[in-house]
Amino acid sequence: MDEVVKIVNDIKAGNIKPIYFLMGEEPYYIDKLSEYIEQNILSEEEKGFNQTVLYGRDVSVDEIVSTAKRYPMMADRQVVIVKEAQELSRTIDKIESYVNNPMETTVLVFCYKYKTLDKRKKVTKLLAQNGIVYESKKLYENQVGDWIKRVLAGKKYTIDPKANAMLVEFLGTDLSKINNELEKLQIILPQGTVITPQHIEENIGFSKDYNVFELRKAIGERNQLKAYKIAENFAHNPKEYPLVMTTGLVFGFFIQLLKYHGLKDKNPKNVATAIGVNPYFLKEYDLAIKNYPMRKVSQIVGALRDVDIKSKGVGANALPQGDLLKEMLYKIFN
Repeated sequence: MDEVVKIVNDIKAGNIKPIYFLMGEEPYYIDKLSEYIEQNILSEEEKGFNQTVLYGRDVSVDEIVSTAKRYPMMADRQVVIVKEAQELSRTIDKIESYVNNPMETTVLVFCYKYKTLDKRKKVTKLLAQNGIVYESKKLYENQVGDWIKRVLAGKKYTIDPKANAMLVEFLGTDLSKINNELEKLQIILPQGTVITPQHIEENIGFSKDYNVFELRKAIGERNQLKAYKIAENFAHNPKEYPLVMTTGLVFGFFIQLLKYHGLKDKNPKNVATAIGVNPYFLKEYDLAIKNYPMRKVSQIVGALRDVDIKSKGVGANALPQGDLLKEMLYKIFN
């Protein structure tokens, strides 16, 4: 994120490079940077003749170079943005001769998503030498919560830890998807609001009472009544709560417990980092390892693998989702 801020600040200061090669597994920052360049380098009057958007699946490298070599009309620069540039991965090396001597009056932007260039290649070194090479790396799940807090703080919002965990739980590490949901909340809620699970439930559609997060909590507490009640709700809403996702997340919970049991240093900060959870929720894991000794956790992990296979239709004789959920809970609690 610091690198993104630096690139934006350099552009604001007039330090504009002739080439921006934006690549990597996380498309969110690639989109944000290309959008910023698209919206801010040229004035509205200049864009009509001097801003071109190309798509990797529709053009060749030679056509991109030909466009980049044009001179701007009634402007200091032209902007050429190549979206979905990863479609050119087999021929991208052909850009090397242009990169070696780029047009100073062209700003050429490549949006090379989900892939990266080999840093050892000459073309990559030339791009870094004559322009900007930015790699947008995927965040780990335990980093996403902090990212949400930073994004909201920049917009003058805060978020309740449970609400934060719900977003990560249900949206995973897809920053674009998370940002879309955060923007919905920002439209509805005034600045200064603390976003709560109630806000998430009412405006995004995740139930604060019936979700995998609450199911895991009930399992950790050995609260069988609550766990079976949530499972029944899931069985009636299979599209919202697909069995494969549920078993996967419960399996992940017990893998975390297995790691917790194996730690020598059980200092809370070390535990939170080692098993990848928000320290705010560590007390739930403290209770769970008391309720599930290491041997039992190992047995449950094995049983969950069996349920997961059945949830994918292998050897389950087409059992309904509700029955498989009950089987999963039975094997956990007994």
